[in-house]
Amino acid sequence: MANLTLAVDDDLLHRARVRAAEEGTSVNAVVRELLTAYSAADRVDAARRRLVALSVSSAAGSGGRPITGASPDPGWNT
Repeated sequence: MANLTLAVDDDLLHRARVRAAEEGTSVNAVVRELLTAYSAADRVDAARRRLVALSVSSAAGSGGRPITGASPDPGWNT
């Protein structure tokens, strides 16, 4: 695993450490999680676009019945 050095405001780091401790984690784990999500966002968006394009081009339908169910991602249709 690679090491990363960041320059951040002292107060920002202090607040991040306090919050991470309250959540039972570390600033390192939080940054790792954020970088993972950040680097995967383009793949998720591309997959979403492919799924929407597939659904638009599909001959399948609901027979006029409403499609129900909630997506875990509130921005799924944006």
